[in-house]
Parts: sequence; structure tokens; C-alpha cells
Amino acid sequence: MKLTEQELLEQLRAKGQKTKAFSSLVGMFQERLYWHIRKMVLVHEDADDVLQNTFIKAWKGIDKFRGDAKLSTWLYRIATNETFTFLANKRMQQINSMDEIEDTMLKKLTADSYFNGDETQLALQKAILTLPEKQRLVFNMKYFDGLSYEQMEDILGTSVGALKASYHHARKKIEKSITGEI
Repeated sequence: MKLTEQELLEQLRAKGQKTKAFSSLVGMFQERLYWHIRKMVLVHEDADDVLQNTFIKAWKGIDKFRGDAKLSTWLYRIATNETFTFLANKRMQQINSMDEIEDTMLKKLTADSYFNGDETQLALQKAILTLPEKQRLVFNMKYFDGLSYEQMEDILGTSVGALKASYHHARKKIEKSITGEI
């Protein structure tokens, strides 16, 4: 039986059911959050690490969750913040290196045994990597995850208008990159 987010939240708050309910929460959101994170960090092992940190943060903070937003929105927000933290830490580790982080990530992607894309998918990923992080996130959430601008507004705390503009600019940059206009 599949629980609704509200039923799951009630179980998370019920005495003696938190651990079982949290296990259900992980089962319900693990795959979606993994792919949300993976599109930003690109490498399977890194995505697993960020996902694990996301669920650790969720476990520690679930008692403080007020329910102002949907449970899924709250989890996406944690995953997004953990992803940005991971990328910032990677960038700091690479600051003394001559390699750009995007080049490093692309090299890891092509060496990743879990990546089974063809040349077109590789070109798309390379183009996406040229985007600023926020634009990359908005593009991934809209293009790959199929989230509405309203859902992204709740998760990212950014206006619908700004999200539309960000997606539009990202799409144009990707098109130019793939067609060789950049």
C-alpha cells in the first residue's frame, strides 16, 4: 500500500513509528532524489554520497519539520542544498589545481561505468556543465525532472519569472554550445 505524503508525515510524528516511517520515506523518494542530485554532480559515487547526506539531514530535522511545505518539497530543498555544498567543497579542493571543476566532472562522467550515453548525450552533458550552477539546476529540474515552475519556486525560493528566464537562457546557451556557436 502506497502512503500519501500526509499519511507518511503522520506516521513520522507518531510515537514508535518514526524509524519504519522514515524507511518508507527513503523508499518513496530515494530514486527521484538520486537522479536530481546525479544530474548536478554527474558521478554515481558522488550522487550516492550526497543522497546519503540528504537523508541524514532529513532524519535529524524531521522532528522540526513544520509541514508548511510538502514533504517532497522539503526533501528536494535539502538535496539541492547538499548538492550545492558538495560542489562548493569540490571547487575549494580544486582551487589550487589548473583543471576547471567542470572539466574534471566531465572526465569523471566519461570514465563512470554507470554512464551509458552516446555522443549526443555526452555533448548535452558537456553543454549543461558550461552553465552556472543555478541555471544548471533549473534546467535539470525542468527538462529532466519535468517539475513545474511553481514546484521549483517552492523548492528553490525563486520567483516563477526568474525561473522561466533562467531556463530560457540555459536552453539558449545549450543550443549554441551543441551547434558550435559558442
